[in-house]
Amino acid sequence: MKRRNFVKKAILTSMATVIGADIVFGNWMPKGYQPLAFQDPDPYKMFDKDRGMEVLNDKPWNIEAKAHLLDDKITPNKYMFIRNNGLIPKTIDVKNWTLTIDGESVKQQKTYALADLKSKFPEYTYQLTLECGGNGRSEFDPPAKGNQWTVGAVSCAQWTGVRLRDILEDAGIKDNAVYIGYHASDTHLSGDPKKEPISRGAPMAKALQDETLIAYKMNGEDIPLVHGYPLRLVAGGWPASVSGKWVNRISIRNKVHDGTKMTGTAYRIPCEPVAPDAKVKDEDMCIIESMPVKSLITYPKSGAMIDLGKKLNIRGHAWAGELEVSKMEYSIDFGATWKECPVEKPVNRLAWQHFSASIDFPKRGYYEIWGRATDSKGMSQPMILPGWNPKGYLNNACHRIAIKVL
Repeated sequence: MKRRNFVKKAILTSMATVIGADIVFGNWMPKGYQPLAFQDPDPYKMFDKDRGMEVLNDKPWNIEAKAHLLDDKITPNKYMFIRNNGLIPKTIDVKNWTLTIDGESVKQQKTYALADLKSKFPEYTYQLTLECGGNGRSEFDPPAKGNQWTVGAVSCAQWTGVRLRDILEDAGIKDNAVYIGYHASDTHLSGDPKKEPISRGAPMAKALQDETLIAYKMNGEDIPLVHGYPLRLVAGGWPASVSGKWVNRISIRNKVHDGTKMTGTAYRIPCEPVAPDAKVKDEDMCIIESMPVKSLITYPKSGAMIDLGKKLNIRGHAWAGELEVSKMEYSIDFGATWKECPVEKPVNRLAWQHFSASIDFPKRGYYEIWGRATDSKGMSQPMILPGWNPKGYLNNACHRIAIKVL
């Protein structure tokens, strides 16, 4: 009996050490019971996500949607992908949350409370496309390191906030300003408070665009914690890593921002095409800016079946970074021929555009529907993988779904 008590106390002590607090009433814990603190968390409940979403990683959390889940014109939270580099802040003190504007090229360092931002500056709402730079990485061969995204690391939610430009101009921008860089309250995976998980930025031209927001609402409600509550930088059309979450400081720099994941090979591609599996020097890598033209067939779900003689209605979205999509086409013969279909204008700049088509099939059998978008400068999606790069960025190959005609 004494030995059993000793073992139980030792176990409780160990658990308390891991949890960081005493386990009150631990003596009454049922034999073999595992405290919730040690059970695997349920990300679908934690983040209010649909169970059809795919969890790629939990440290940090990275979750993507399937193509058919992204059928909404405005992406709801439950289908919005999660891309984190560090740990989500454990506590958010909204009453005392501030945004500081500093850096070598600010005329006067200023700090704004949330209430200041909402009362001092005009409010704007835009629907903005955010896509992870590595969306589609899983298709690269040789494989590229990183989260093996398929097609679901993209969203187009409605964001509400104040223009970053208005805040920066209120603090004052020196003539030598080149870049902005963001800083946030997420924690490095190591737990070291001196390390930032990610601190990226954008050239002043992007920072000063009308649609670049310091947002506090997503789809008309407070931004969910996992997506950056209470403040998020949102810069549509560029890699989503530029849209920093949990932002508490913006630095106006007199040089290209050199924060975490702004240097080396992070969010960069070779400045010139390279052979697959080639080694590329850091100085030969260029920062990704506007995302390439791309499209996604969101209806029907791949694997759908239809009776011969019936038309199949398809729909989806297309986007082109800073540009607009000028043409949308589909093919049912593996790209041998293409048919154009209607594509809507965006609701505002940097929002994705919607397309639809009604398709006839000539006979029974297996088909693939391929989608191809063309941007306003005449650049079209490649039918197969674009140029290989070491980090597996910018895969904008045609999206494809499988169909069986019975």
